[in-house]
Amino acid sequence: MTKQQANWSPYDNNGGTCVAIAGANYCVIAADTRMSTGYSILTRDYSKICKLADKSVMASSGFQADVRALQKVLAARHLIYQHQHNKQMSCPAMAQLLSNTLYYKRFFPYYAFNVLGGLDNEGKGCVFTYDAVGSYERVGYSSQGSGSTLIMPFLDNQLKSPSPLLLPAKDAVTPLSEPEAIDLVKTCFASATERDIYTGDKLEIVVLNAAGIRSEYMELRKD
Repeated sequence: MTKQQANWSPYDNNGGTCVAIAGANYCVIAADTRMSTGYSILTRDYSKICKLADKSVMASSGFQADVRALQKVLAARHLIYQHQHNKQMSCPAMAQLLSNTLYYKRFFPYYAFNVLGGLDNEGKGCVFTYDAVGSYERVGYSSQGSGSTLIMPFLDNQLKSPSPLLLPAKDAVTPLSEPEAIDLVKTCFASATERDIYTGDKLEIVVLNAAGIRSEYMELRKD
């Protein structure tokens, strides 16, 4: 009797793309709303962006069941923090919490690729980019997900961050104004949608600044 290979996997990749750009006094976080598996579209209207605190927003691609589980854990941990400290968590503190939460599950990871964006304690934009097991870095801009290989070279070309090895250390924030950053994000996604079958339908853009949080949307191609 031939032994049949078991090929069930606890993971899936639901595709989609996330981008974040930090500016001098703002942060733009964007993601498309398509959720797929293989060649099937499960829904055209699924938000990959989650507000974690007043000044922290997370966009996640990968396996959306794991993403949802991760969001619930972070919400619970943030609630405990608020009860203990009587204040909301800052974006850099939330970045460390997300790293710890991912690293804690490193032997059976959350299959989630996150970008965290927000404002730091000085009101400057900050973006943190992650792998699935919690390794993270503060950067001026980042992209994750199925379209990141198309978008990241374009962002590098447009926004080239100074090397972290330069002394004195330069700020990672991008020199663009808020409207310019939003236009750049729209250009990224319009371009990525043409080539990546897992990115499309609609673009959700969340902008954080001193005035608060606002969202805007742009239609992308639906094929």
